[in-house]
Amino acid sequence: MPSHFHAVVWIDHSQARIFHLGLSGSDEITLHPQLATRHLHHKANAVGSGHAAPDKAFYAEVSKALADAGEILIIGPASAKTELASYIRTNAPDIAKRIAAVEAADHPSDAEIVAYAKRHFKLPLPRVQARG
Repeated sequence: MPSHFHAVVWIDHSQARIFHLGLSGSDEITLHPQLATRHLHHKANAVGSGHAAPDKAFYAEVSKALADAGEILIIGPASAKTELASYIRTNAPDIAKRIAAVEAADHPSDAEIVAYAKRHFKLPLPRVQARG
């Protein structure tokens, strides 16, 4: 069993911040898509939604980084979190079985992501010492 059983990924279309969590601490990986995110503008009477297609190479790289996690939490502010979950379910069903949840999260700090995941997975949070 890996030393970090749980993983949380915060993802949007410009980056994925992946944290592997365990009793001994956490490790972080930040991944970026190969091509900069294009901003598409939808014009009236034009065909298409005005959204860039999901970046399959980016999602494949994120999936690979999650491959050794026992439980996975996917969070993020927009559609990238559901696109990643869909990509994993289609292309990596063995990893998909380990997705615990896909939830909305705006733009938290790294510490907030780790604390959120620890609460979700019911891992011990650091104790705060009372001053006396």
